[in-house]
Amino acid sequence: MNGLLVFNADDKNSEGLNQYTNAKYLTYGVQNDNANFVAKNIKFDENGYATFDVYFNGNYFDTFTLCISGMHNVLNALACIAVCNYYKISNQFIKKAFLSFTGASRRLELKGSFNGANIYDDYAHHPTEIKATADALNRKIFNESWVVFQPHTYSRLKNLLDDFATALLDFDNIIITDVYAAREKDIFNISSKDLVNKITSLGKSALYIKDFKEIVNYLKENVKENDVVLTLGAGTVTEIGPMLI
Repeated sequence: MNGLLVFNADDKNSEGLNQYTNAKYLTYGVQNDNANFVAKNIKFDENGYATFDVYFNGNYFDTFTLCISGMHNVLNALACIAVCNYYKISNQFIKKAFLSFTGASRRLELKGSFNGANIYDDYAHHPTEIKATADALNRKIFNESWVVFQPHTYSRLKNLLDDFATALLDFDNIIITDVYAAREKDIFNISSKDLVNKITSLGKSALYIKDFKEIVNYLKENVKENDVVLTLGAGTVTEIGPMLI
């Protein structure tokens, strides 16, 4: 097979992928110093945007700054740098592109503000995505975080209930609304109240609120200046931000 394989050397699931192809390959990471492209001296500003030094095969390569938040986006940027360097795209062009990219729709997307609190929306509907989004949000400077999570499908909630509960513990205030069924019918004997109970059993309080208008009213009464509100999920929960704003 021809082409280029680029993979995360920090991820054990990616380890050894190069053995299954004849393609050339490059690796990247923030923990594995043996990777071809390594990010070091990572610093986050008040918005959670990273500036970091990149080392290529152990030698200083250049310094880059992002306009999107989260450690996972540092890794994404490293993958991009590896590909661009392979195809001889200049570092200056890469830097300019990074500074102009402010994120994809529904990926920690700033929707506006209410009473001095910023309102974000994110598509995350799997525990791994939620943890990455929480990490990105928590690198910003704010007072308290408020998350409104809408589970996506009954089967996923049932299979990953414990993982969802653990991932949501990273937020200060947790509101759970009804499951977005998507293609499914309610035949799995699971509900959002089960997730609330699981979070409570882990020592964190959480609220179940069904109605979106009631959620908006609750947030209006409790969110303070310099807080952040995040609507989370792949369904209709995205409607809450504009309602609040």
